[in-house]
Order: sequence, then C-alpha cells, then structure tokens
Amino acid sequence: MNILIIEDEPLAAKQLINFINQVVPKAIILQTLNSISQCSDWFENNMQPDLIFSDIELLDGNVFNFYDKQVISCPIIFTTAYDQFLMKAFDGNGIAYLLKPLTKELVEKAILKCTTLQTKSQPVISQDILQLLQKSLQQDTLNLYKQRFTIKTRSGIFLLPVSDIALIQADGVLLYAIDFKNKKYPLTGTLTAAEQQLNPENFFKINRGDIVSIDGIERIAPHIGDRLAVYIKGQKEFVVTSTQKTAAFRKWIDR
Repeated sequence: MNILIIEDEPLAAKQLINFINQVVPKAIILQTLNSISQCSDWFENNMQPDLIFSDIELLDGNVFNFYDKQVISCPIIFTTAYDQFLMKAFDGNGIAYLLKPLTKELVEKAILKCTTLQTKSQPVISQDILQLLQKSLQQDTLNLYKQRFTIKTRSGIFLLPVSDIALIQADGVLLYAIDFKNKKYPLTGTLTAAEQQLNPENFFKINRGDIVSIDGIERIAPHIGDRLAVYIKGQKEFVVTSTQKTAAFRKWIDR
C-alpha cells in the first residue's frame, strides 16, 4: 500500500508514520507534504497513491484550496473531526475522520475502512462533497476563533476587538496587543496561546515574538538575507520575519 501524508506538523507526521508502520508493516510512505504548493507539485509528477492521510490547515493555507482543483481517486483520511451529519454523509465515500491526538487504534480502524473500497475508477470525493465539507469547516472555524480580548484596567474591563489589532508582541514575559494608533494593551497568556486563538487568515506569527495582522501591514521591504521588514500602521519601527517563516509569510500575504 502506497500512502501519502499531508501534514505540516513534523511531530504529528512522525507519530502518524509510526502508527502506520505498526498497523501495515509493508506500507510504503511515499512522501510527507506540508503545503498546498508541495501537493500541487507532487501530483503533477506522480501517480495517485493508494491512500492519503490529510491535515486541513497547512503552512500556506487550507488543503481544500488544493482539493478543489485536483481530482483525487483514492480514499482520504482527514485528521480532523466533524459533526455527525457530515460524517454520515461521507460514509459512502470511504473517508474517515481522526481527531488529534491520534492513536494506533484510530489509525488501524481508519485504514481498515478505506481498504474495503473495491475500485478507484471513479473519484472518491465529488466536488459537491468537497464543497459541503469546506463550507462546514469554514463555519466551524469561524466559531472557534477569538473575536475580542478583554483588557483589565483600573477603571474596569475594556473590550478590544481583534479587528482593531495591528500587532501582538511579546516583550520578555509580557504580552501586548497594539492597535492601529500604536496604543498598547496588556494581554494575559503567551504568544503561542494568542496565535492559536486568532484566525490564521488574518494573523500570522512572523517570528518568535511578533504576530502581525494582515490589515495592520503598511508596507514590506527586503531585509538582511532573505528576510523581510514588515512596517506596521501607526508605528515608526518595523518587525522582521524569521528565516524559517519568510517563505510561508510570502505565500500568506499573496492569497
């Protein structure tokens, strides 16, 4: 069995490969892809695999941006959970859903289900099914992301809409949200926690200390090496993308 993995988290991919090797020792892991661009390149130059394990959110966007354009003729196991209605709708298409963190038992059950498909002569996933899943995913995703932060002040609690945030910045152990007028608001928690609460369509963590808003970017200029200087509206100084984040950031701003 030739298996393709689409996953942008190295540890999650490593764990999944370990489970697959335990369940199907003779399985061949063709490759691990972590972005839409890698998926496009791979399918242009390779035959369809027997099975795909697919994450949803990749380094450069939602995987359905790829599936919308690519006919897939093999079963796909999505490593994300959806509501029971959608799971029932997809039962006849040989698609399984795994909720992270994965377990060997979940992987084994999903592979067993997908290997019962008798033919790959027709696409396993129709465009109608893809659109239904994508629509539900977008709706569920919007409900998960933070709409505002509560800021405690001496006079009470202030509500800061995320749409007013141009930059979130870590300064040592302190965390601040900065609006378009360069006013700072203290936040609780860590930068990583804040990143997980924000919609990745609108916010991007460009380095270990800064999360920028797409609406907060005034201009972008070349910096040392292949890094980029990002100028934020209302601020005189710029923030800089890390070497590891620059390529993904370029794709993010070009959506």
